[in-house]
Amino acid sequence: MCLLPVAAPAAEVAAQPGWVAAEYIFETAPFPSCHASTVAETPAGELVAAWFGGKHEKNPDVGIWVARRESGGWTSPVEVANGVQHDAKRYPCWNPVLFQAPERGPLMLFYKVGPSPHSWWGMLITSADGGRTWSAQRRLPEDVIGPVKNKPVRLPNGDLLCGASTEDGGWRVHFERTPDLGRSWSLTEPVNQAREIGAIQPSILFHPDGRLSAVGRTEQRRIFEIWSSDKGRTWGPMVLTSLPNPNSGIDAVTLRDGRQLLVYNHTNSARSPLNVAVAPADGPWGAALVLEDRPGGEFSYPAVIQTADGRVHVVYTWDRKRIKHVVLDPARFQTRPFVDGHWPR
Repeated sequence: MCLLPVAAPAAEVAAQPGWVAAEYIFETAPFPSCHASTVAETPAGELVAAWFGGKHEKNPDVGIWVARRESGGWTSPVEVANGVQHDAKRYPCWNPVLFQAPERGPLMLFYKVGPSPHSWWGMLITSADGGRTWSAQRRLPEDVIGPVKNKPVRLPNGDLLCGASTEDGGWRVHFERTPDLGRSWSLTEPVNQAREIGAIQPSILFHPDGRLSAVGRTEQRRIFEIWSSDKGRTWGPMVLTSLPNPNSGIDAVTLRDGRQLLVYNHTNSARSPLNVAVAPADGPWGAALVLEDRPGGEFSYPAVIQTADGRVHVVYTWDRKRIKHVVLDPARFQTRPFVDGHWPR
């Protein structure tokens, strides 16, 4: 993949083991503000990214925008979904999540519509041609959110397991399962007590012993962790890890070599820096790379996947003005231990 680089990154960033390249998905766009990006790889090996964009978050004009990465670079952003209810009412869209169904199934784009995260509802559109054209918008069943921010995972039996959460009545995580690509659903009960740990937006990870874990955002300034021994049907107690969280979204993926990779802000008070941590299959997290580090910047809401060639692709909000795409080579990471919880220098 030939990338068109952004303005040269700081030398210490580009020199980090595992850093490959970076670019903005767009330089100019029809919207002034954007956030909450997501990325997927199609069967043809192309990347597709989506995000929400409009005047500002929560404004009724906010829609879901998509771009595809072709040989010449990213295509211009195109709005593929909006919250129009009728001629006199339009709601904002939120948090798109892309997932490429296996066996050349459809590219699925989940998102939310509604006045706020307290009252939004889940929606779904699909593409049979790698994101070039899309189906009509379809509302998910009542109480089904779909994957709330981060990609679903495919279980050995073919089910999709989605990390979901609600914010009305306190921040609570639950999990949703669909055996048929969104036609039917089952839901768990909330897996946390919001008064103890207020948590949302889980990412799901696989472990060698067959268990699943999930990590995510909290109001307690640390990343949560929770485990399941039955493929996500029931979950153990939610606990806080030692990793900081500034009340901002994270994402994680299980790499094909069994390691776990986490993208998050290693701070409890801001959305800069943006960091990558890596752990052995069932070992402690260690520091891998710093993607961004500028006081006062907002580098947030990452999404991460590993593509067929083994590379890792991260997309994230860059100052609410652009979406940035970074490519990493996990074979070249040099992970270092944290120092009393701090990022090593």
